[in-house]
Amino acid sequence: MSVSALIEPVTGKPGPVQLSEAANWLQGRTLYGGASTLIGYTMALRAFPDLPPLRAAQVGFVAPVGDEVELSAEIVRQGRNVTQIRSEIHAQGKLAHTALWLFAEPREANAVHPGEKPDDFPPQPEDCEDVMTGKGPSFIQCNFDLKRAQDTSGPGAPIVRRWARLKQTEDLDPVSELILMGDVLPPGAMRAMRRTAPISSINWSFNLLDTEPRTSDGWWLSENASQHAGDGYSSERLRLWNTQGEQVLDALQSVAIFG
Repeated sequence: MSVSALIEPVTGKPGPVQLSEAANWLQGRTLYGGASTLIGYTMALRAFPDLPPLRAAQVGFVAPVGDEVELSAEIVRQGRNVTQIRSEIHAQGKLAHTALWLFAEPREANAVHPGEKPDDFPPQPEDCEDVMTGKGPSFIQCNFDLKRAQDTSGPGAPIVRRWARLKQTEDLDPVSELILMGDVLPPGAMRAMRRTAPISSINWSFNLLDTEPRTSDGWWLSENASQHAGDGYSSERLRLWNTQGEQVLDALQSVAIFG
């Protein structure tokens, strides 16, 4: 389904917005987290043009986001190199999504340490089997292709790794594509769950490691790994690599694991 149609109603002006494509991006009763976060990012960009590159974000998934929302964005601080912007999505009169965006100009490098390529980096997507075909929530079925990128399946180490790409990117810029892609997989704790139960993302904090990310044929390697799970929650590390094994995003997320 069209990504541009999803974000087309976002003008950058505060106020009510009708998201006509929301039904194609639902995860249960709310908009998929990557889609709602893309809406917040787009609001920030269109409200304040000519920003430096995005470097990081802190996102809160507060309440369900539907097709009728109210958007806002404000500059929290603007310095010589760094601009911080807060975007908010309200639904049914209440805060549903909030994000703090960090945009920053490049500096002269005083430290250089690229993200590491995993030792068990999988074969290229064309050599991996399709997964989730005709299955899963509507946002997956309508918008993503997924391929297996790990040998194990079922219970085991709490890690989920897949090749993923959007079915249609159109004129979507690569940073927006990563935002839309970054939360696509279920938590790694899913593989440690004792029984099937609902899950829900609570927050998402990410650092963008490449401000002009590129990959082959739209494929990104996505990995969710539970660092600790207990008391109904999981602390997850989320990472994305391109097909050359270069890490482009590093993130943390808290996920609710229901009984």
